Amino acid sequence: MAKGVDIRPLRREDEVEWRRLWTDYLTFYETKLPEDVYRSTFERLLSGGEGEFRALVAVADGRTVGLTHYLLHRSNWSIDNICYLQDLYADPDVRGRGIGRALIEAVYINARNEGAAKVYWMTQEFNDTARALYDRLAVKSPFVVYQNPL
Repeated sequence: MAKGVDIRPLRREDEVEWRRLWTDYLTFYETKLPEDVYRSTFERLLSGGEGEFRALVAVADGRTVGLTHYLLHRSNWSIDNICYLQDLYADPDVRGRGIGRALIEAVYINARNEGAAKVYWMTQEFNDTARALYDRLAVKSPFVVYQNPL
């Protein structure tokens, strides 16, 4: 783990900082979401319910500086669940300190402890900084993602 960084589950009292980080993350991807999605997402992240996303935050020097959201789910290709790491973000002023790596490694640990067979995620091709980290922590898949908003 990154020196001086605590990775822990999201707590209710983290809402203000989670919202700040989540907004910055969405801004990076040129996305805005309505308030009801913020509220719903935060409550789901805290629910602990089966099939719900989970969240970890990174705390350094007494402030929340990063987040990740991940989901354990079934796969037809494995008896064990697999883990989808959907979101990862660190404040720009703490990048290069190992925050992203620490968050990913914490997801690995949690997924392994839950019996998951693998962890996977996606990023945009242009996200060169993140991809430099990802190339050190995982194997790039040859799959192409298709989507259709319904």
